[in-house]
Amino acid sequence: MKKNIRRLAFMLALGLKVISCNATIVFNCPGKDVTELTASLIQYLASEGIERNTYALQQGADHTGFQLVNMGAIHGTSTLDLIYEPDIDLREELVQIPGEGNRPRTVVSVSKKEILLALLQAGRTTQFSGAACNRQALQDQVGIRQNIVVWSESIEFKWPNGHSARWNTRYWDRGNLKPRQSLHVAINDVFLHPQRYAIGCYTATKLVMIQGVLDYYRRIKKDIDTATAVEARLMQDGDPLSYIEPGATWYFEKESTPQDLNRAGKLMAMTRGVASDNFVPGDWSYFLNTDPVTYEKTGYEGSNAIYLGRGKFDDYYNDNNHFYTYKEKLSEVYQWRHKVFSRSRDVARIHPRSASEIEALAHTPEQGGLQLDYRLSPYYFGFAELPAVRVTPQ
Repeated sequence: MKKNIRRLAFMLALGLKVISCNATIVFNCPGKDVTELTASLIQYLASEGIERNTYALQQGADHTGFQLVNMGAIHGTSTLDLIYEPDIDLREELVQIPGEGNRPRTVVSVSKKEILLALLQAGRTTQFSGAACNRQALQDQVGIRQNIVVWSESIEFKWPNGHSARWNTRYWDRGNLKPRQSLHVAINDVFLHPQRYAIGCYTATKLVMIQGVLDYYRRIKKDIDTATAVEARLMQDGDPLSYIEPGATWYFEKESTPQDLNRAGKLMAMTRGVASDNFVPGDWSYFLNTDPVTYEKTGYEGSNAIYLGRGKFDDYYNDNNHFYTYKEKLSEVYQWRHKVFSRSRDVARIHPRSASEIEALAHTPEQGGLQLDYRLSPYYFGFAELPAVRVTPQ
């Protein structure tokens, strides 16, 4: 009882609101006193410019949680308009990454502050437990997400357009890593020389996710042990691009078996039941083409989309000025049924939709929409016991 009183006094001294509702960033730490962890997390949020009146705190004997406090334009579960909310003063960040010839280049990208605010928004819960009851686990997740976004919006691939994919044959044999080649070197080549590659959005998304994780641990955090462990997990069957996401990602495919649906991913975990307008920068989401005719066209079964923050989704092929808004992404996938495969070339075929019709597309396919209600994001590498991946060696 005295401990609980001391904790309450600690929170009130910090000027924090205490909430009884479900938090959105939650640290479940059985058997641990979370007072010091809570203070460290508050310090971390402050270091990224998130003021104490921006969020409320929920704390128990062995858990602590944070949730964004609704204000101004922030309401419901949407994270798409955070950048436009003046009360939280969100700005983009300048991020430096390697360029061709390993010369550094500076790009404008999403801020860590926006990633944290999106995690704090209602619409899903992000949980940390066990060894992940650690401030660094959250910092790594934020850093990886920012790195995924940076590489996703800094790349432009060629679209195969019905032809075979094209790869740099120095490292790759039709998407398979060549013997005696280093995985991180081969992945880096994709992003340093994208003009040598013509690939579809599924492969592009997997490459971005792998690059985001490996490059974070190797170049940014300089944690070679974790980077090596990630590479080993990806290479366990000799095919680093296979099975990086859970099998349940493709639950809607007729060929999916119970074994597929229960298979864990090598790199990515799934969060289910996410609100339709709730995206955290670095999320991998999927928009399903529900038209049975164009669904059969290779590359148009649906759209693998990475959320870039600032209300933007990736555009690897620069078909829409390097990004899509949420409504444009929904419209893009819907218009495939009208054979609009290029917004510039096929503009005459576009069937305009009203605002309410576009909004209806944000529902799940079961509800008549196009958007699946899960999000994929990287594991807490170094802070979690990862599930085994049952794969067949190649």
